[in-house]
Amino acid sequence: MTRLTTKFIENVKPGNTRREIPDAGCQGLYLIVQAGTGRRSWAVRYRYRGKTRKLTLDGFVTLAVARQRCTAALQQLEEGIDPAAAKFEAETLAAQADAEKRKNAVEQLAARFLEQQRKRLRPNTLGQVSHVLSTYVLPKWAGRNVSDVRRRDIIDLVEDIADERPVMANRTLACLSRFFNWLCERDVIEASPCAGVKRPGREQARDLVLDGNEIASLWKACQQVGGPSAASVQLMLLLGQRRGEIVGMRRSEVEGDLWRIPASRMKGRVEHVVPLPTRALALIEAQPIIGDSGFVFTISGRAPVNDPVALKRALDKHMQPKRPWVFHDIRRSVASGMASLDVPVEAIEKILAHRSGTFRGIVGIYQRHGYVPQMRAALERARRAARAGRQRR
Repeated sequence: MTRLTTKFIENVKPGNTRREIPDAGCQGLYLIVQAGTGRRSWAVRYRYRGKTRKLTLDGFVTLAVARQRCTAALQQLEEGIDPAAAKFEAETLAAQADAEKRKNAVEQLAARFLEQQRKRLRPNTLGQVSHVLSTYVLPKWAGRNVSDVRRRDIIDLVEDIADERPVMANRTLACLSRFFNWLCERDVIEASPCAGVKRPGREQARDLVLDGNEIASLWKACQQVGGPSAASVQLMLLLGQRRGEIVGMRRSEVEGDLWRIPASRMKGRVEHVVPLPTRALALIEAQPIIGDSGFVFTISGRAPVNDPVALKRALDKHMQPKRPWVFHDIRRSVASGMASLDVPVEAIEKILAHRSGTFRGIVGIYQRHGYVPQMRAALERARRAARAGRQRR
């Protein structure tokens, strides 16, 4: 037997067969050298209940560490424990714990959650939930067990988002509440960590109405950007429907000059019929038929266009807007434009599939033109003053 040294281990050469070199400096410790490759490892040989046993040490550690582990294994043997069996049991328990952790990992359960919600949520809502999880939640918590998420984690996450995007912070909290409540219903966790967490962002109803110049600029920008995504925005300008309803349009929903939006895609879960002006019909018919999904606004033919961030960035590049705007401002602007033309409010509500008294009604949210003569006169004076100001500049 040779008392192994670090230099000997570094210089040992592989033979034609696998070599086991005992260490005279530590009873039971063997240096294993594989034939051909020369790959080295450590093993401890001993007898347990009259039978020869072998314990392979994890990783190729230094000689000093190998001797320490060997000594610890032989100490277990003196206590009546089989070191190899103990290691196998520990590895099995660790593997089970790891499997359980993966099973209850945030990303695993989030995927199951989205799949189940696909049958319950409108496509637009499902898209928002999926966006929140993939953009704000999973990058932070991937690999983490859902049971380990605490209320402090929820607060830290949404407050970080609220620093720059307060509305999105509120949406993220709402999404997490839905997710953790879903876990509670399935007895995965006992209580939601979102309970008692207040919305971090202060929201105010938007009141931006695009003026004539801005609408013209947006239409021109759509023509410059081109493609089905930009065309869907043009149809929003013509019809005033929600973006999710527009981009999800299928050719089977168009019957002559009527567009029947099924209840499953409507916010109010009621079928909605929209009359299509000639220009809207022409815009729809101009879209190429791609695939057999029936989507009007599609690139792949399998799903509708759905990259609003990139689209907004492209449109803004051409528009160079002086005021920040969002796609939903188009809907409000269409409603206000119709009101300014003295279209009856009942007709506007019908077109927008909005009922008075719900969410404060059309007058409180979308329609910014009053019907009393005094308010109309004031707005007209403001319009003339703004036009005169532009001419002077």
